[in-house]
Amino acid sequence: MSNVLGINIGGTNCSVSLGEGDESGLVIIDKAEFSTSEHPLPEDTLGKLNALAYILKDGHKIDAVGISCGGPLNSKTGRILSPPNLPGWDDVAVCDFFKEKWDLPVFLQNDANAGAVAEWLYGAGRGAENFIFITFGTGLGAGLILNGKLYPGLSDMAGELGHWRMSPFGPVGYGKSGSFEGFCSGGGILQLTRERLLELRQLGLSHPLMDLDETLTTRDMFELADNGDALCLEIIDTVGEMFGRGLAILIDLLNPEIIVAGSIFTRRYDMLLPIVERVIESEALPISAKNCRILPSSLGEKIGDMAALATALYGIKYLNIN
Repeated sequence: MSNVLGINIGGTNCSVSLGEGDESGLVIIDKAEFSTSEHPLPEDTLGKLNALAYILKDGHKIDAVGISCGGPLNSKTGRILSPPNLPGWDDVAVCDFFKEKWDLPVFLQNDANAGAVAEWLYGAGRGAENFIFITFGTGLGAGLILNGKLYPGLSDMAGELGHWRMSPFGPVGYGKSGSFEGFCSGGGILQLTRERLLELRQLGLSHPLMDLDETLTTRDMFELADNGDALCLEIIDTVGEMFGRGLAILIDLLNPEIIVAGSIFTRRYDMLLPIVERVIESEALPISAKNCRILPSSLGEKIGDMAALATALYGIKYLNIN
């Protein structure tokens, strides 16, 4: 068993986890977190993370540190390269910082790749040789496990499927109208919902979601769909249709055994899966579709912490970087 530290750097919150794991499993021993806005400068955030890590260590012998952060980044040099949700984080040598403090191997992955490693080693993708993990939350991206190994691509940009243009028109995501992220992310779903509500207003019609205005969330929309609201069911059908089309392309391209999607897909798996499976059946090659399972995340709300810890354990076993 190895004791590892997991550093999760996000635009809203940052956290440090202490975990114990090996090939048989991973357990989170302790965790501390804080709001990123409390420490806006990179050096302040890193200092706070390091201080919390020393508190969590509490006598444990630490074997490695894993860091998960939104991209772009360079996992080979250990540098964070101006993520859009982290203003001021321009070419930050995050791995060097923790190596200097801890004199340990330190490994960095973007959040989609880290999530893929966690689900592959300890979650719903366990045992697969070819596996895809998809973030389906604030944004849309993928981590790829191909032939039993993480595939980050030349510049750690493999799996940026949120940038695919799925339609000439549609909600904006990843800076592109009609993109996969535009249709299949929290922000994209809200755009779709507000567009439909605007159409109703222009027709002089009302809808319960209009009362929420700026406080509207995807949860509000899904809850109304649970009660049979026609507008919300139409929106969900659009989201499921686009997600199914995107997965069909992935299935034809990479022929994976398992695709796992987290966040919104995991929470609303029962509602989205039938739509997605219907589209895959009509769009993907039958032999490839038949042999690919579409599953929710089994790590659920723990995936951010598990991803950072799994990054350290993956690094120890597969990368051997000191």
